[in-house]
Amino acid sequence: MEPLLLVSPALSFVVAFIFTRRWIPAAHRAGIVGKDMHKLGRPEVAEMGGVPVFAGVASGMLFYIAVNSFVLNQRTLNLPLFAALSTILIITIIGIIDDSLGWKVGLEGWRKPLLTIPAAIPMMVAGVGNPAISLPLIGYVRLDVLYFLVVVPIGIVGASNGFNTIAGYNGLEAGMGVIILSAMSLYAYAMGYSWVSMIGLSTVFALLAFLRFNWYPAKVFPGNTLTYMVGAIIACMAILGNMEKFALLLFTPYLVDLALTIRGKMKAEAYGKLNDDGTLDKPYDKCYDVAHVFIVLIKRLKGRVYEKEVTLGLILLESCIAVVALLIFLPLW
Repeated sequence: MEPLLLVSPALSFVVAFIFTRRWIPAAHRAGIVGKDMHKLGRPEVAEMGGVPVFAGVASGMLFYIAVNSFVLNQRTLNLPLFAALSTILIITIIGIIDDSLGWKVGLEGWRKPLLTIPAAIPMMVAGVGNPAISLPLIGYVRLDVLYFLVVVPIGIVGASNGFNTIAGYNGLEAGMGVIILSAMSLYAYAMGYSWVSMIGLSTVFALLAFLRFNWYPAKVFPGNTLTYMVGAIIACMAILGNMEKFALLLFTPYLVDLALTIRGKMKAEAYGKLNDDGTLDKPYDKCYDVAHVFIVLIKRLKGRVYEKEVTLGLILLESCIAVVALLIFLPLW
């Protein structure tokens, strides 16, 4: 990546850090708060942390686009970059609406994915991505217009809603996003897509700034505003960098979580059962979320489990998957 363009992730970090620090008291004054379900007393914490993170991501991407246009004179990349940025903006707005109104109007779980469909439109109409995909036992198949009308929206809607499933623990959503997007950025850079890598790194650094306030004990929650956004960014990077299979492998915990959620008839929550001493137990007789599995595993190993340990366990799992994915898809390393 060109040294000048390393400024984009740094700018994303600074903007996200400053904005998040100011967002927390502003959210409390406006009543944009939620209860921390894994803390004694259920303290109120600022919500919609995805808003300042989006500010950081957008700042980094817009700086890159400006340099790309006026310094490097590579304007051909602006169309896919603006398409991705438009998708990120739309999904963030949808997340804000969901965080503000979703539970109030009684939206059921199966209806929420429908909200995210409009976010796929910019990537669809821009015609970005490679319509030739590799299928097992068949090889490469060129889907042409079906790729943009079917694969692209399924990918964006699926990733944005899928990333929203492993959540509810301090630092978890942002931490998982850092690992996944770091691996995708490294892969994109190695494959010659430095501009796609920039999207991921700008998001990673914005998430790191957010983690300063979201880590245990959290002062701000991500909300669907952030989870929808990070999921959509993962999908956009996979499409633009032609790394759908790589991204799908990184999404393994979320696919397992989907199976567990279906097992619970889409009604079980990811939260653990809070005990009087601050430890957690699984809230149901069976495990209906990946977080529940980790609560059981850690409790068997240590005898008791705390929220921070569940977060660290899941992030460690995702880190191992990321290493394996890089070794598989970049075997020369």
